[in-house]
Amino acid sequence: MKKVTILDIAKELNITFSTVARALNDHPAISENTKKAVREVAERLNYRQNKIASSLRSGKTNVIGVIVPSLQVTFFSSVVYGIEQVMNANGYNILLYQSNEKMDQEAGGIETFLQSRVDGIIASITTETTSFDHYEEIINRKTPLLFFDRNPKELNAPSVTIDDYKGGFIATEHLIKQGYRRILHITAEQDIPIFKDRLRGYIDALKHYGLEVDEQLIIKGKFSLQFGKEVIQDAKSKHLQFDAVFALEDFTAMGVMQQLQEYKIVIPDEVGVIGFANESFGSLVTPKLSTIDQQTLTMGKEVAKLFLKRIKNDQAAPIAEELKLEPILIVRESSMKLK
Repeated sequence: MKKVTILDIAKELNITFSTVARALNDHPAISENTKKAVREVAERLNYRQNKIASSLRSGKTNVIGVIVPSLQVTFFSSVVYGIEQVMNANGYNILLYQSNEKMDQEAGGIETFLQSRVDGIIASITTETTSFDHYEEIINRKTPLLFFDRNPKELNAPSVTIDDYKGGFIATEHLIKQGYRRILHITAEQDIPIFKDRLRGYIDALKHYGLEVDEQLIIKGKFSLQFGKEVIQDAKSKHLQFDAVFALEDFTAMGVMQQLQEYKIVIPDEVGVIGFANESFGSLVTPKLSTIDQQTLTMGKEVAKLFLKRIKNDQAAPIAEELKLEPILIVRESSMKLK
C-alpha cells in the first residue's frame, strides 16, 4: 500500500504543501478551520506523520530526557509520574534513564540524551557525582537543564526541591515532643547538600530544645537497609545509649527497625524511629513508619512547569530559579511514644 504523504493531503484539499505542514504542526498563522480540515483528511487517509523529518525541519523533537538515580525508590518514580503528566499534556514525551547512583552511568545517559537531540533534560544527580563536566556540556549546547531534589549549586541551574533543613528540624522536633532525648541521626558520608541540610535541621532542633549535640550520635555511611541494621549492631556493641533514631531516608530507617526488633527492643516504647521520603512500604510495615513526605508528585509537576516556562520564554541559558516545597510530617506508630 502506498504511504500517504503531506502532498496527498494538499491535493485532496487543493492547498499548498506548506499550509498542510504548518497546520499539522499547529502553526498560529493557520486558521482553525484549515487545521480542522487538514486533521480530518489526514485521519481519513490514515496519514502518519514522520516525526524524524518533522524534528529535522523544526529543530524540536518534543522529547524530554529525565535522569534519576534509581526507579526502585518510590520517591523517584513518583516524581517521574508527575513530570510525565504535565509534559504529556503539553505534547511532550519522556525519555527515561536511571543512573543506578553511578556517575559514569549518569554521564552515559546524558550522552544518549544529547545524541537523541532531546529538547531539554531534567535530572537528579547521583551520590557519586563530584564532577559536572557532563552537565556543563548540556549547558554549552544551550539545551535547557533543570534539577529536582538533588541540585548541584555549582551549575546555577533552575530546580525544584523541598526544604530539607526544615524537614530535618521537624522530624527531630517531633521525636523531642514525644519525649525522646538521646536521638541518633543517620546521615550520608557523601557531600550532598540535601543530606547536609537534614543534618543541620537535626542539630538546630536539638539546640532549640536545649538538648546536647553528641557527635557519637551522628553516624555517617552509605545509606541502605543493610546500613541501618549495621548502625544498630554497632551501637549495641559499643553500648551507645539512645532512645530514638532519625534516619536520612526510609530504607535505612527500615533496616533500623528490623535490627531493633531482632534485639527484642520495643518500638516506639523503648526506641522511636522516623525516616524521610514517605516510601510506599512505610504504611505497610509493623509498626508503621513515621516519615517526612517530600511532595513527590507536586515536585514532578512543578519541575515540568518550570521547563515549559523556560521554553516559552526561550531561556536556554541557566537561571538561578529555585522552587522549595514544604516538607510534611507523617506521624505513624514507630514514633508515637506518648498516648
